[in-house]
Amino acid sequence: MKITGAVLEEVGRSRPFADSRPISISELELDAPGDTELVIRIEAAGICHSDLSVVDGNRPRPVPMLLGHEAAGVIEEVGSAVAAANPELVVGRRVVMAFLPRCGECRECRTDGRMPCSTGSRSNNAGTLLGGARRLHRDGDDVHHHLGVSGFADHAVVDYRSVVPVGDDVPPDVAAVLGCAVLTGGGAVLNAAAPGPEDDVMVVGLGGVGMAALLTALSLDGAPERRIIAVDSLDEKLERARALGATDTYTPAALDAKADVVIEAAGNPRAFETAVAAAAPGGRTVTVGLPAPGADATISPLGLVAEARTIIGSYLGSAVPTRDIPKFEALWRAGRLPVEELVSAHVDLADINEAMDSLADGHAVRQIIRF
Repeated sequence: MKITGAVLEEVGRSRPFADSRPISISELELDAPGDTELVIRIEAAGICHSDLSVVDGNRPRPVPMLLGHEAAGVIEEVGSAVAAANPELVVGRRVVMAFLPRCGECRECRTDGRMPCSTGSRSNNAGTLLGGARRLHRDGDDVHHHLGVSGFADHAVVDYRSVVPVGDDVPPDVAAVLGCAVLTGGGAVLNAAAPGPEDDVMVVGLGGVGMAALLTALSLDGAPERRIIAVDSLDEKLERARALGATDTYTPAALDAKADVVIEAAGNPRAFETAVAAAAPGGRTVTVGLPAPGADATISPLGLVAEARTIIGSYLGSAVPTRDIPKFEALWRAGRLPVEELVSAHVDLADINEAMDSLADGHAVRQIIRF
């Protein structure tokens, strides 16, 4: 099958990307699916900081690579072994992509989401699907998959363990964002932090993941006096947080509040330091941001010991996608998780380089490509 997609040609080109053009819009050949794989017609794909981190070199990946890991679409073809493994995955079913497939067999898969699947991590690092295959080619050469998804294209072949079915009433924009921003930010709140009914919650960094964490915190049951605190350096994002229901907003320089639970979603060492310092005695800081390799932060061990505070690392929101995406889908359907509010713009695939610039400048929450 011939498809059109956004291919990262070279890592680390200078900004602005609108000028250096690290991503090309290419015609590619997409193989038929293997026994455990699916063909998905992509409907919507979100542009996430994890995509930008590959483009700028902070998360090294092999190139050329068809980018995109936060996406949703409709099944068009099913491999011969899929029905026996998951009978819900049938032609015509809308699915959410999950960028870290779980093999269900490794030691890490038995940690209830706390640890990333080791098999899935290896395939993601190698640029293959979970089974080790590459189904993308251009001019006779292989093109690498991005996190088992490669959603910046009109079609994709993925392993069945990289998708979760959702209802037909879930709009494509919402479905796409469930798979990364909500799963990561919301999962950090529900799975890693697990606030008690009287715990105040703070979110540091209000990109797509941070805003999803904020929305999830606002959806929690609990004491009416619970504070939901938003922290970001950009006033426009603080205004958006207030409109969504945040009780308190601060820039990092003006922050003088503490919280029982602090979610760090900026992927910046200074934001991490801010989030650790903002945890109240007995509180916990959950960090989900991905800083550059080699980035260092300075914290006070004495503060952790003397005040019984903890730091928790959480990848993909410590989530099991097949367990957690239906939970967030149910919260959205009940009107308690307005995921639509995360979408800050719609962009064309042809404008992907410019969209990366907007993301790098910090102005975008979630830009969505529609197909």
